[in-house]
Amino acid sequence: MLQPAPLRIALAGLVALAVAMGIGRFAFTPILPMMQDDFAVSVGSGGWLASVNYVGYLLGALAGTVWPMRSRAVLAGALLAVALSTVAMGFTQNFTAWTVLRFVAGIASALMFIAVSTRCMTALAHAGRTQLTGLVYAGVGSGIAATGLICLLLMQLDSGSAWAWRIAGVLALLPALFVLPVLGRVEMPAAALPAPDTRKRIGSGAALLVFCYGVSGFGYIIPATFLPVMAKAVMPDAALFGWSWPVFGAAALLSTLIAAAQAANVGHRRVWMASHWLMAVGVVLPVFFSGLAAIIVSALLVGGTFVVTTMASLQVARESAHGDSARLVAAMTAAFALGQIIGPLVAGGLFDAGYGFNAVLILGAVLLVLTALLLLRRPRTGN
Repeated sequence: MLQPAPLRIALAGLVALAVAMGIGRFAFTPILPMMQDDFAVSVGSGGWLASVNYVGYLLGALAGTVWPMRSRAVLAGALLAVALSTVAMGFTQNFTAWTVLRFVAGIASALMFIAVSTRCMTALAHAGRTQLTGLVYAGVGSGIAATGLICLLLMQLDSGSAWAWRIAGVLALLPALFVLPVLGRVEMPAAALPAPDTRKRIGSGAALLVFCYGVSGFGYIIPATFLPVMAKAVMPDAALFGWSWPVFGAAALLSTLIAAAQAANVGHRRVWMASHWLMAVGVVLPVFFSGLAAIIVSALLVGGTFVVTTMASLQVARESAHGDSARLVAAMTAAFALGQIIGPLVAGGLFDAGYGFNAVLILGAVLLVLTALLLLRRPRTGN
């Protein structure tokens, strides 16, 4: 079977991650303010729906530690599940049904993310084109920006959240015509496939990588879940607060491309560490500065670092795992998901209890600074 060209692999990965993350994971964020208007969904309920999605993401990531992610059927099934569960959100007003659908989308998103990441990173490294990794992970920001712009347009047209879910779901299904024929043909070298006897070769730094990536999940998820809600609280006009999520996505898109080009010079570990410092500033900024400007700057800093963190950390994992990257990527993704589960639940509960977002934002920033310092330690294996 002829291996696709590296650029085609990178573009297919971009489209796949735009669906998996931009829609399957994060379409909920810009739609939440619309659901608040349509169905009086509280911040606490929104936090629950977000966390249920992240529980599904955690289970999908754990499944990735034992399932062979090279199967084309896993990728195709996950893509279909993301699309259908997203469309279905627009055809019900039942909270229990929403919970189930967001859970399914979370599982499918994790499976897609692991399958796409391991395929693309392995194929591009084998072809000597690791600089194209940035293009793959630019898909996350592309999907976020696209869903944000769609929601902004729908709010201007006074359309409800139901139409936002339906349109996002249809958009999630269309790229399958391009993604599957390309990524389904990627051949995985034997050294990249999970093998039980490679666990001991991951190295002593694996636990540190898993912990630091888990903190990334906790640190960024509060803005990533509630940023439009925070913006709406200070500027109710949808024509203004609606831009917070497209800005977040655009920052994620551009920063990924820039960081990928710089990583070859400074190293993936240093890129990861710098991202934690900048993300910490972005997370804590709304605590000390009020107004829409602080929200937008926060969107730029957090949006501009959370995908870079993912890209850099998973490259560190690939280099550290010595042939078992799928297993380590899945373990790190599970830790990331666990951080994301805890964050919205804590934030939503504190907000509904009258404490606002400040306490959890400060905690997230402190943990990000701590892990940035921990990343200064260079393990005996890995980057």
